Amino acid sequence: MSRLSELVSDGLSTIFTAEFPSIDGGGMAVVAKHSARLLPWFDAVNATDNPAAHAHASSLAVSIAMKSHGLEPIMQVVCRDKNRLAIQADIVGASLHGIENICLLTGDDVTAGDEPETKRVFDIDGPQAIHVASALASGKYLSGRKLDPAPKLFIGAVENPAAPPFDYRISRVSKKVEAGATFLQLQIGYHPERLEQFCTGVNRAHPSLALLPTIVLVKGARPMNFMNEKVPGIDIPAETIRRIESSSDQPEAAYLLALEQAKHALEQPGVRGLHITDFRHDESIDRLMSDLGRVRR
Repeated sequence: MSRLSELVSDGLSTIFTAEFPSIDGGGMAVVAKHSARLLPWFDAVNATDNPAAHAHASSLAVSIAMKSHGLEPIMQVVCRDKNRLAIQADIVGASLHGIENICLLTGDDVTAGDEPETKRVFDIDGPQAIHVASALASGKYLSGRKLDPAPKLFIGAVENPAAPPFDYRISRVSKKVEAGATFLQLQIGYHPERLEQFCTGVNRAHPSLALLPTIVLVKGARPMNFMNEKVPGIDIPAETIRRIESSSDQPEAAYLLALEQAKHALEQPGVRGLHITDFRHDESIDRLMSDLGRVRR
């Protein structure tokens, strides 16, 4: 079993996951640098799969590299860029390297990226990809062909609790759970009341599902404006941005907002931990984890 699956199963520990920075070059030295920063704090770390429709080193390659530096990877697989054959190949290939944590998602549209003329694949969507991973874990390819031994997989997904229609989000979670998802990383959100509503509804329907809301660390209002305008699925209230803009110390105000969000998220039903992303401001990660009571390993 992966460490992440053990922590979810024990039902006691607060889980912390993070997002590994996208890799575009620099070799293993870059992976080593980022791994050293994340290793003391996090139980598992996402290797993203062309996030926001921008090409980077593959999530499979980054997962293997992360693992060689002591991190436990969560390999993302996005349906936008791969058909069902490629998705199965990536998951089975990952299992050859002992990678068990898989997070499957539909993916942002290509128009969100810097190559909008790219052809969309979308052979299957996120819930269907979860079903594919579950089939592999049961010892067969989607075609029914036997896969022996079956890969050990711990399957997760993502969801956006702040995106309307809200009832649809909860029903979509049910589809993912029925397909085999056991943990759910939630999109960056700045609407605490929507997170409360989402977590309450999901926990009522699926009390064993581990929810991991995302907390993002930024240095001021400028990256918040960027996310609000450019990142699909993120909606930041104007008053929240003004709160940071009006501060005489924007980095401190932004940090205190993130800490407030983290503490609020951990109080919600079904929330088993947090997923942290930090725009590469490592000193903020250290401070946040310490302020949340996490002991450095």
